[in-house]
Amino acid sequence: MQQVTRAGTPVDVDGNLPAVGQAAAPLTLTNTDLVDVTLANWAGKRKVLNILPSVDTPTCAMSTRRFNELASSMANAVVLVVSADLPFAAKRFCGAEGLDEVETLSTFRHPAFHKDWGVALCSGPMSGLCARAVVVLDEQDRVIHSQLVEEIKEQPDYDAALNALS
Repeated sequence: MQQVTRAGTPVDVDGNLPAVGQAAAPLTLTNTDLVDVTLANWAGKRKVLNILPSVDTPTCAMSTRRFNELASSMANAVVLVVSADLPFAAKRFCGAEGLDEVETLSTFRHPAFHKDWGVALCSGPMSGLCARAVVVLDEQDRVIHSQLVEEIKEQPDYDAALNALS
């Protein structure tokens, strides 16, 4: 079991975040049209998975905005924002913020994603949500960058994610 912190308090995280060089674990998530999607929906593209607890928190909202800004400079890449938020809430957030360069995906029908991808918060007040992480996949869905953010309230390393795409 891994640990991160939330405001300095340890929080347990179940599962193992995919490591650089590994093939990505299969996933099924739900998009804002309530359609289930898999990595095959973006076959041949590089994928940045910005995994977060909820777009309704300031840090998550900030990282979604930042990846939206960066997305236009990422050749042959898509930014997928993954959370347990309902698709309606994620769609409303992106619409209100004018964010059209990211795609939001929900784990609400597919809670196995949390453990399968090593982001299952399983203690503390945010238990049941995803830990903050960034996983970058190449065109063949191999992991080329992987970061479990140690403090939930901090931003991921955007430069490291972008450098993996270079």
